[in-house]
Amino acid sequence: MRPRTEEPPPGPLAGVRVVELAGIGPGPFAAMLLGDLGADVVRVDRPGTPALGLDPAHDVTNRNKRSVLVDLKSADGPATVRALAARADILIEGYRPGVAERLGVGPGDCHAVNAALVYGRMTGWGQDGPLAPRAGHDIGYIATAGALGMIGPADGPPAVPANLLGDYAGGSLYLVVGVLAALLTARLTGEGQVVDAAIVDGTAHLTAVIQGMLAAGTWRDERGRNLLDGGCPYYAVYETGDGGWMAVGALEPRFYAEFVALLGLDAGELPDRHDPRHWPELRTRFEQRFKAAGRDEWTAVFEGTDACVAPVLSLREAARHPHLAHRGTFTDTHGIVQPAVAPRLSATPGTLRRPPAVPGAHQAEVARDWHVDALTAAGHPTENGR
Repeated sequence: MRPRTEEPPPGPLAGVRVVELAGIGPGPFAAMLLGDLGADVVRVDRPGTPALGLDPAHDVTNRNKRSVLVDLKSADGPATVRALAARADILIEGYRPGVAERLGVGPGDCHAVNAALVYGRMTGWGQDGPLAPRAGHDIGYIATAGALGMIGPADGPPAVPANLLGDYAGGSLYLVVGVLAALLTARLTGEGQVVDAAIVDGTAHLTAVIQGMLAAGTWRDERGRNLLDGGCPYYAVYETGDGGWMAVGALEPRFYAEFVALLGLDAGELPDRHDPRHWPELRTRFEQRFKAAGRDEWTAVFEGTDACVAPVLSLREAARHPHLAHRGTFTDTHGIVQPAVAPRLSATPGTLRRPPAVPGAHQAEVARDWHVDALTAAGHPTENGR
């Protein structure tokens, strides 16, 4: 049994040191995930106002990190970052290609002081190619990768999935997989490497199953016409009588039978669900039934069944859902309702050890722990690091 301590156990990445060169979007999220799993993440913030204007104390992607202020455009700024890189296992940056090199903190500069360093590069377009030097955002990356064109109704525009699909699924998670794989190699060989994580690559990779279906002829290269893209009436979303929404995923025959029965329809009177020519009629029948009651009423009907139907919840509603509350999927920690650590490990679980890091708040602490004396002069945070 693990002895009780005041500090929670740090997780499976305890002892791994990560330098994060501050940015927005997928890089910070990737560093947060490493921090959630126990890594000692030092975020190198630049002096000035955060790029998105979000109060750093409420930026959940800053949790489980420590922050130092370094002006990379100052005379000693690059050397300070290189001193951190010399003591790190992983470095993450999200600049456009060539920027880190011009600043003196590119892979060559950092590997010169630490040959075993894993250098993670997070971009939208990647480190090479015609679009590599161009600006971009999630919506453009997933559009180019073919994913955005798959989402939404057949008779309407593509639906924007916030920036979850590109930035975080196709970006952050692939960067994390890449740097951890490279870290394993570095631990075996003593040689680091560069991880080129491009959102277009990761997002395209996420479409692997669909590409296979397309090649097999079981997927039409058209939005809203297929089994899993809302084209199928028993894998779709329906409006309820009070303006709410219910999500239906009754694909398998026995789940479909239970769905139809609980919806109050006679399966024997419905057309063959396997024939797409009958899908418009089925959709109309389902739409009419869902309009007959409100979302909460339908939730009560389907709850606890295998019909594979769920209410569409808002973020605040999701945090209060009984199942997610039971699992602690969301937590009110450090005064912020936020997702708990995922995934869950049985022996070395990740933890929420630190609140979102305020820029520069840990200058002296990191200088001491990482033995980087240059940090003492690199930043001059005011009270509380603001």
